[in-house]
Amino acid sequence: MEIHSCTYDHPHVSQLVERLQAEYVGIYGAPDDSPTESGQFSPPRGAFAVGYVKRAPVAMGGWRFREDGRAELKRMYVIDEHRGRGHSRSVLAWLEESAAAAGAPTMVLETNQRHPAAISLYRSCGYTDVPAFGYYADDPLTVYLGRPLQPQRV
Repeated sequence: MEIHSCTYDHPHVSQLVERLQAEYVGIYGAPDDSPTESGQFSPPRGAFAVGYVKRAPVAMGGWRFREDGRAELKRMYVIDEHRGRGHSRSVLAWLEESAAAAGAPTMVLETNQRHPAAISLYRSCGYTDVPAFGYYADDPLTVYLGRPLQPQRV
């Protein structure tokens, strides 16, 4: 898989977000309506990446700076046909490197108890529980995870 930096309003990102939102509708009965703006995922405020296999977009993820200086992981997704091949780990590593290079000391994320595979992935990558934050802070099913990022050596 090749990973490329993309803008959040890139057509391939829109295509993958649409598939992700359809998955959310199946799980929750509605799409994720947490606030996201395209500019939040562009340097210096964040980054967004798409993973390609044979030029087809198959994975995505992004991060944005929070007001407290931590990077927040958003919109991690791999299409069904490409799950189980390590694409999530590759995109996550790319995003962590990008956030660390931008000066973020920590990466945090919100996920849900209904996503055990996601929770397992993040925990296996060193993420641990952090205090609730953000849009879903009052949702008892939301899981909050984070991990320190390694500063980039020059």
